[in-house]
Amino acid sequence: MIQDFDMQINDDYLTDSDKIAITQQHTSSKSAQAEVSFIKMIPYNTGLPRMVLPEYGRNIQQMATNCLSIEDREERTRCAYEIIDVMVSLFPNMVGDNGNLQKLWDHLNMMCDFKLDIDFPIEVADQSSMHPKPAKVPYTTSGPYHRQYGRLLPQIVKIVSDMPNCDDKDVLVSMVAHHMKKMLLSQNKDGVSDSRVLADLSHFSGGLINLDPEEYILHDFFESMPQIKTKKKKKK
Repeated sequence: MIQDFDMQINDDYLTDSDKIAITQQHTSSKSAQAEVSFIKMIPYNTGLPRMVLPEYGRNIQQMATNCLSIEDREERTRCAYEIIDVMVSLFPNMVGDNGNLQKLWDHLNMMCDFKLDIDFPIEVADQSSMHPKPAKVPYTTSGPYHRQYGRLLPQIVKIVSDMPNCDDKDVLVSMVAHHMKKMLLSQNKDGVSDSRVLADLSHFSGGLINLDPEEYILHDFFESMPQIKTKKKKKK
């Protein structure tokens, strides 16, 4: 208002070129303001709600949101069927074998945040079935008597101890005892004795295999040094 009043007062003192420049300036400022207001009216995706399934696009998501807001159940059901027809035409790869629309109905229910109350033609997935909890993994609470032997060795000792007394059993007992000594040596080279190995063997067998360490002598094991191969010099 003040600027217009000043222009009217000073109108007699302005030249024709000045009047043209002022008119162009006002016209450009009004067009700039109209352009700014138009830009502000454009909705950007960053300001819109997050899409549940972005692969279907913003339009399908808006259709699902509008369908959810319809109060009449019959009209809401009819709107849902029309949305499915649009999804079939736009995304035919989502249709299953023999025209199965299970995936599309599940996705429509997901886009409606599982709140779509209509007469579904098939049973759709709910929120609990879409994010099932994994089954609890059973863990054994009882650990092995000696971890250095592992879990299989006590089972092997139990099988051997239940065998009837024979030469084959004696051979297996000797093999198991020597294997136990090698396993102990692989964990700790010091402090491994035959009495300790035979005591563990007696414990695993429940006292069925009871060997005297003074009479039952186990072999000694030594770590073999790797042989370094040297290249032979070629004769000239």
